[in-house]
Amino acid sequence: MNAGLTSVLFWASLAGSLAVAFLLTTPVNRWLISRGKGHAVVHRYHHAH
Repeated sequence: MNAGLTSVLFWASLAGSLAVAFLLTTPVNRWLISRGKGHAVVHRYHHAH
């Protein structure tokens, strides 16, 4: 098993999955923020007891 090849494949797949996740979540986050339910707003209410 070639450690170098495995490492490159690992990092490439990791970068690819992060890119896909970013592309999928960015429109959703923008939509939530436009409705006033962005990440910071959700956490402000989430942490309030």
